[in-house]
Amino acid sequence: MSSRVLMAMSGGIDSSVSALLLREQGYDLVGVTFRTFDYMKESCLAREKGCCSVESIMEAKHFAESLGIEHHILDFRQMFREHVIANFVSEYQHGRTPNPCVLCNSHIKWGELLRAADELGCDYIATGHYAQIAEREGHYYLKTAVDTHKDQTYFLWMLTEDNLRCTIFPLGGYTKQEVRELAMKYNFEKLAKKSESQEICFIPDNDYRHFLAEQGCTIEPGNYVNAEGQVIGHHTGYCNYTIGQRKGLGVAFGTPKYVTRINAATNEVTLGDNDELYSTELTASQVRLRDTGWLRSSPEVQARIRYKSPATPATLQMDEGFAENGQVKVHFDQPVWGITPGQSLVLYKDSLVVGGGIIENE
Repeated sequence: MSSRVLMAMSGGIDSSVSALLLREQGYDLVGVTFRTFDYMKESCLAREKGCCSVESIMEAKHFAESLGIEHHILDFRQMFREHVIANFVSEYQHGRTPNPCVLCNSHIKWGELLRAADELGCDYIATGHYAQIAEREGHYYLKTAVDTHKDQTYFLWMLTEDNLRCTIFPLGGYTKQEVRELAMKYNFEKLAKKSESQEICFIPDNDYRHFLAEQGCTIEPGNYVNAEGQVIGHHTGYCNYTIGQRKGLGVAFGTPKYVTRINAATNEVTLGDNDELYSTELTASQVRLRDTGWLRSSPEVQARIRYKSPATPATLQMDEGFAENGQVKVHFDQPVWGITPGQSLVLYKDSLVVGGGIIENE
């Protein structure tokens, strides 16, 4: 008897090809698509954008029907607002730059979906993420995808070992180009040529400042200051800026200036030169480590501080109180650029995700 798999279907090429692969491998599939946030704007109406939740739901539903797959639509909007949107707004209000995909994956996709899998009698859940799962000494770990340019393990670091035991990532061993070729092989030419949306799913026009204002997050104008605390200009409100930002500052100094620090308590944004953004250490909180014994005996890791940055050699430092406070320090072998509070720190050893946390002020 074949295993029953709950396939998360977004209507895009990755989840659709994942469904095709699993069906070919003999799994009994149940498709599921969920509503997280309704945001009807003109940019949503372009089919290629893939950002309108109602449209993507219908595309997924029709695709499932074309394959003869049982399909369900789940409404996660309230849960999404409570866990993801609320955190997104709160983090900006505190002068930090959040990563909503990390919370969505842990609370929604591997929280609510697992409950749905139980209700529908499914043994596993599957998604179109570019990631792999590996076993080491009897434990399950996330492993980077074959396509390092598309690897999405950075967004999945919060997944637990129990999550991984009942998860399938059909695309982990494929490149994006190979996935497009598979879509063509299965005679889904339109799917193969479909463009991808790069924006945050609930901000289709990529204007997070406007979104924050719509959510009631309005911050009064304040001062730009330099590293010595001297006022050098005025800004429109600290939540409108992120660490490393150079464009859109509204002031000119003759040489490029970058946002190097955001102080929500004083509504001050510190500007400095590019070299002031380099640092050799950071502190992370809310840290989850897969094997503390392994990391204490071998603290050398590869660390990523944002999705698009490469993993960098570093040393992990766990204080005696780690079990209570969930904080670690990371010392980089070479200075890294743009450490940003609120973003995720993800730790790797031998391509395995061994832990992660939320970056605090360095």
